[in-house]
Amino acid sequence: MYPGGFLGGVAVTPDDVRALALALPEVTEADHHGRPSFRLGTAVLATLWDEGTLNVLVGESEARAAEGGACSLLWWGRRLSGVRVDLAAADPALVADLLAEAWTRRAPARLRRSGPRSG
Repeated sequence: MYPGGFLGGVAVTPDDVRALALALPEVTEADHHGRPSFRLGTAVLATLWDEGTLNVLVGESEARAAEGGACSLLWWGRRLSGVRVDLAAADPALVADLLAEAWTRRAPARLRRSGPRSG
């Protein structure tokens, strides 16, 4: 996982996020309260909150490791549920790693055996 973000390059676009997410095995795009979300089955992995913000649902330790630079902690009430990624400050490798982590947390064993990048 990459702490921090991308200092001075091209921002990650929503289309970049879409391509990275949909490259993961069996991930689909679906509406989530009027926003694009990326899912594995019914489990939401990430949501494009707006054109410049991606919410990625990773575990607490992964969220805390990614915090800083392009990533801030994502809270739902009192529960830490992932990271909020500022796409203007992120690089594609960071976004890909976070999406892969979210995928790994939700993937059934049959998919985890092949890994998130072998789809």
